[in-house]
Amino acid sequence: MKHHEKAAAAGSARGSRLFEDIQQGDTKGKILGAAFRKLASSGYANLSVREIAKDAGVNHALINYHFHTKDQLVLAVLDAANQRLLERQRRMYDAPAGFAEKWAQARRFYEQDLASGFVRVQAELLAASFSNPGLREKFLPHVEAWKNVVRGGVRDALDTLEASGEKLPPPFTAEAIATWVSDFWLGMEFENLLGAEPERGAHRAALDAMEHLLKYVDRLAQKRARAARPARRRASQGRRDA
Repeated sequence: MKHHEKAAAAGSARGSRLFEDIQQGDTKGKILGAAFRKLASSGYANLSVREIAKDAGVNHALINYHFHTKDQLVLAVLDAANQRLLERQRRMYDAPAGFAEKWAQARRFYEQDLASGFVRVQAELLAASFSNPGLREKFLPHVEAWKNVVRGGVRDALDTLEASGEKLPPPFTAEAIATWVSDFWLGMEFENLLGAEPERGAHRAALDAMEHLLKYVDRLAQKRARAARPARRRASQGRRDA
């Protein structure tokens, strides 16, 4: 098996794990898992309800029974995957790790999502929504939910920077920086899916640059924390003496 075939097989296995908690003996879960795999491998335009049913091992009439239309099925796939991935992102941002480590973790998550097919699935539905207003209306809130998570992470970083004694000029708001980050990421996803190999080096350099910037924020936060320890000890000693 060639290297790219091994990578595709590994990615397919990781993608199926997005649904592992609902697939066991659950007809809807089996259908969702099969639809995810077909979207990731064949795309939205070539999506066949009969092929999904065959892959899931169910009668295709059950897909109509549970999901009614193809669009409702693919949106259910996106809902199921996105819910898990957003929860994963929120847990990461809530963890006590530094900002640079969280950025590095987000990069690892992205590579997993690219290999699993989730990035392809999301891009397929985004492209399909251009000419499908109903699909677009349901799809856009998923993008906005992810952007809200990014905004929250940027606000935390800027608050930490300001608490450490440095504040960016007024134009550099959390909303502006989060827009740069999220829109860069979306553009990078499309270029990776298109196979724009020459751009991958530029993407890595840009991601590395952000990681270095966040390491600077982490160092400032650590310096501030070290400076605060003696003051806390003195305050604690004062309360005991009183």
